[in-house]
Amino acid sequence: MKFTDGFWHPRPGALLHYAREIDRVQQRGANLVAVAPTKPVTKRGDVLNQPLLTVSVSAPMEDVLRVTVLHHAGRATPLRFDVTDAADAAAVTVEGDAAEIVSGRLRATLSTGPAWDLTFTADDRVLTRNGSKSLAWADVAPGASVDTGPIELQRPERTSYMFSQLDLGVGETVYGLGERFGPVVKNGQTIDIWNYDGGTSSEQAYKNVPFYLTNRGYGVFVNDPGHVSFEVGSEAVERVQFSVKGESLEYFLIYGPTPKEILEKYTALTGRPAAVPAWTYGLWLSTSFTTDYDEETVNRFVDGMIDRDLPLSVFHFDCFWMRGFNWCDFEWDPQVFPDPEGMLQRLHDKGLKVCVWINPYIAQESPLFAEGMAAGYLVKRRDGSVWQWDRWQAGMGLVDFTNPAAAEWFKNHLRRVVRQGVDAFKTDFGERIPVDVAYADGSDGERMHNMYTHLYNKAVHEVLVEELGEGQATLFARSATAGGQQYPVHWGGDSTSSFPSMAETLRGGLSLAFSGFGYWSHDIGGFEGTPDPAVFKRWIAFGLLSSHSRLHASESYRVPWVFDTDESDPQSAVNVLRRFTGLKAELMPYLLAAGIETHERGIPTMRPMLLEFPEDPAVEHLERQYMLGADLLVAPVFSEGGDVSFYLPDGDWIRVLTGERVSGGRWLREVHEYTSVPLFLRPGAAIPLGSQSARPEDATTTAILVHPDFEGSRVVRSIDGEFTVTRDGDQIVVSGAPGDWSVQIAGQDAAASVDGVAGTTVISA
Repeated sequence: MKFTDGFWHPRPGALLHYAREIDRVQQRGANLVAVAPTKPVTKRGDVLNQPLLTVSVSAPMEDVLRVTVLHHAGRATPLRFDVTDAADAAAVTVEGDAAEIVSGRLRATLSTGPAWDLTFTADDRVLTRNGSKSLAWADVAPGASVDTGPIELQRPERTSYMFSQLDLGVGETVYGLGERFGPVVKNGQTIDIWNYDGGTSSEQAYKNVPFYLTNRGYGVFVNDPGHVSFEVGSEAVERVQFSVKGESLEYFLIYGPTPKEILEKYTALTGRPAAVPAWTYGLWLSTSFTTDYDEETVNRFVDGMIDRDLPLSVFHFDCFWMRGFNWCDFEWDPQVFPDPEGMLQRLHDKGLKVCVWINPYIAQESPLFAEGMAAGYLVKRRDGSVWQWDRWQAGMGLVDFTNPAAAEWFKNHLRRVVRQGVDAFKTDFGERIPVDVAYADGSDGERMHNMYTHLYNKAVHEVLVEELGEGQATLFARSATAGGQQYPVHWGGDSTSSFPSMAETLRGGLSLAFSGFGYWSHDIGGFEGTPDPAVFKRWIAFGLLSSHSRLHASESYRVPWVFDTDESDPQSAVNVLRRFTGLKAELMPYLLAAGIETHERGIPTMRPMLLEFPEDPAVEHLERQYMLGADLLVAPVFSEGGDVSFYLPDGDWIRVLTGERVSGGRWLREVHEYTSVPLFLRPGAAIPLGSQSARPEDATTTAILVHPDFEGSRVVRSIDGEFTVTRDGDQIVVSGAPGDWSVQIAGQDAAASVDGVAGTTVISA
């Protein structure tokens, strides 16, 4: 949202009242408070007839400062996100005209005087600054030439906005703001935090998060679930601007200094990702969306995978497990699935978990619509009638999750499905939420637009926790906002079956990882359309080298044997899938350990390169490669012929698939067959491996893979314990729980078997 016409002038119709100076700064309880006139005060009369901004700085936790800017206190306090708040996390000092508040290593300073200046420093360096013409209340007239963002938010009346700007340094790059499919570096972009069902090929996003971090050691979280507009080095090219409708603005500045530490503190503030069960890391296969399917189809797919030695962990039923026009009634279509309990048991007997599709909408033909309408469980229009429309489902209404009774009603219907034998829910939709409605708890419709999906996913996750236990709840969610990382897994939405869409999907996943989300997936081969065999096979490698892996589409099946006529060809889709499902199984102890770190620390399993190499400026714009956990580099191939370019940071890397040593600190261009992908072990790393034939829930450590340049001593975490790896001269010593595991020096054929009693082995390196 742009308020200015160049550097000097406001846009026509916009009155901008900037904080001009600081009249006084005081300690009020645990807060540091500054009073900021919007006109210079040179004589007594100047205190009259001007707006005043009150700025309060506090500390909810160490290394985090909260800034609250208030114009009129009489307006209702807007809906905020739930955040951690330890009121005693700061020290406030006021000495004469100067004042500061300190939280851990983070410091904010304010000084009474003729210029507004709020400066943030840490470890003796300036992080960013809110200076002259950087903080304002905007009074915008109807029809003003201010772009107010989404079309449903165009204002017929005079409207108040608050905005703040934070300086960008030379070379400072900005990341995050949700799952966005354009460039991963957000500099130069205008970004509206407003959930849309817009696919992966537009500027719109399913998962909008008002949080960003930069390569200068800090992150910023705007605590407003409504429409937040970001101008990232765009309206003011030296600054990031964020604006909200209303009379108050609240944001948090989070000091790292590393990107991983920023995410760790941000997720401590807004919620850590829940742990997910091991079986979710295996391969998911879907009916697809509008394809024809019944139990015979499902069995043909499942048995076809088993017959071809393709391991499968989850079978997913998409929308048509329910009758058309009835979504959602949470009843199996009796004409297609006459024995759902028996079918689910038969799938469980084959070692599979089962996921089914849901959304938070109740179609008018569903018996639940009349029930929900009578009980007041559906979102209403402002005139008291039930809100309905015909997009997606005819006459559909929305469950009002602000009503505890309505949320419990919805949850109880899900319990029936879980007790039938369903293990997980794909929580689709939640983005098309109207603003001109009335919620049971009085929440503002605009601020509920993004928050709605949070309440929806929270309710579904709670059902699974209550029915299956902690650590066993799994969603496959499309929409989210800040805090939504607590209810994993999330997938990338409706991509198309092309290499460009595969690349934009990865960009979305990297941006989401920068936004605090830990587990992520996408539709292998793309959702819309039918991929040619090259796209499907290249996407398989990318999909199996993600934390979660799913074969799913819209109008066509995604079983691999439909993509090649000769399954005996080593490069056929069946063999490519077998190759990468086996590789993921081998990596499972490592991936499961990375997932535990995601849950405990909020560090995503799939990591943008900057998270692991923050001191290397060459990684700042990389968006076609990533780290899987801390120690594996993946560069998906986005071409039929196998051409791929990628960057290796400094040091000697080891190709996991061949054992070849490759020197880094440079770009490489290579050609790979379908059964290959650039996959490298980080210099000096050691990782646990498992068996290619083990199911994820049965994964155990069978080997410790050690880089030949390993130095020092380190604890390597695996799913079944910890191993201490130590360099002792020309030998590597590995100690762990007694068991049937070995040590492998990457790039060498020799392996040493561990003594199952002693739990220690030594190998030359």
